[in-house]
Amino acid sequence: QLQFVESGGGVVQPGGSLRLSCAASRFSFDYYAIGWFRQAPGKEREGVSCISSSGGYTNYADSVKGRFTISRDNAKNTVYLQMNSLRPDDTAVYYCAAVPGRTASVCYRPQSEFKYWGQGTQATVSS
Repeated sequence: QLQFVESGGGVVQPGGSLRLSCAASRFSFDYYAIGWFRQAPGKEREGVSCISSSGGYTNYADSVKGRFTISRDNAKNTVYLQMNSLRPDDTAVYYCAAVPGRTASVCYRPQSEFKYWGQGTQATVSS
């Protein structure tokens, strides 16, 4: 079963930064848009950011705009989420998943259409 592997989480103070990575091997990476999602305790999983297959299109949740940056390296089958100016309400388990298609519009597909969910990586923002 193909599955992404997320890494890079940890514990940081408010205002700090983390860089998350999402990697997969033996995967036609450049055919898929990749989304980052997060789930905080007691809350539903929410979309954070998405990047198109070529990397030419990105979108962000309003809550992270201006603070988070998504990028991808198709040669390394890896997508990154640079998280700056972290706040306590960014505390969550962060997941990545893929949706097939080369157009930007696939980033707006429902979560149920994203595949290959990993186990997630915990990011905790606390003083």
